[in-house]
Amino acid sequence: MKIEKSEKTEKSETTGSKVKIKILDASTLGADLDLTPITSLGDAEVFSSTPPEILNERLEGCEVAVLNKVKLGAQVLRSAKSLKLICVAATGFDNIDTAACGQLGIALANVPGYSTPSVCQITLAMALYLATHLGQYRDYVSSGAYSSSGVANRLEPVYHEIASMKWGVVGGGAIGSAVAHAASALGAEVSVCRRKKEGDWPLEDIDTLCRTSDIISLHVPLNDSTRSLIDSRRISLMKPGALLINAARGAVTDEKAVADAVASGRLGGFGCDVYSREPFGEDHPFYRIRSFENVCLTPHMAWGSFEARERCAKTIADNIRAYLSGASLNRIV
Repeated sequence: MKIEKSEKTEKSETTGSKVKIKILDASTLGADLDLTPITSLGDAEVFSSTPPEILNERLEGCEVAVLNKVKLGAQVLRSAKSLKLICVAATGFDNIDTAACGQLGIALANVPGYSTPSVCQITLAMALYLATHLGQYRDYVSSGAYSSSGVANRLEPVYHEIASMKWGVVGGGAIGSAVAHAASALGAEVSVCRRKKEGDWPLEDIDTLCRTSDIISLHVPLNDSTRSLIDSRRISLMKPGALLINAARGAVTDEKAVADAVASGRLGGFGCDVYSREPFGEDHPFYRIRSFENVCLTPHMAWGSFEARERCAKTIADNIRAYLSGASLNRIV
């Protein structure tokens, strides 16, 4: 749908609700996504984006705030006198001060599980791209070098089968489990680092996983225990030439340490879809490695297949309906 600065909708004919709903950063959900399941639930305004400097003003009179990347700290929450429910269009909610929500009686709901197939697919795509040096082979043909070579095939750089590798999955939630299943289907030996002891794969602590894996993919939430989980020390434990993929949160890695490891050749390849600052600027450690042949950086899109975004919008609508009816669905606070 085309998103203007704001788009008013009438109250729902089915619910009769006059709840004031504001979608604060609809552009992050994609212009093609039909937001009617959400906007039909009340008097709704849809904003393409909400800069921090106008956040307080925009939350005036808002009872239900739907957001993806907008950060709501304690000070902003305290000033939002009408706010009753925050719906995060994501599984992670580290952009919301949950303690303040609890103190102020503001409900918070997320959308668990909606992006699992999408993130799994992009993680696999990154691993295959890096492991097979597919970009370099494509460039060899697209540049015209293949046509002028007079040789029927080219086998440099050397690549190896995923089935010959060990894949370490960090995080045993829905996404980590899906990646483990997919990696196993490709023939990789799979191990998982997770807190829960049950599961279908051998469990390893993070240091052992770093030492023994050829491919390491990250699928953990960002919290005090996972911040800079992959730092210079753990990178030094990794096999020379190991592939690292971050599909979790940017700050799960020490980004400078990762960039240094790529630049020095310590890491064989790096794929990443998430960053501590989004978008990252020219002063970010990854800016200097963004065009390396063994690097695949994407613009935080792994979660966002069309199907995943449809599931997300539907679940947000379900969360709002549940709240309005006095029920609790996908509640964090």
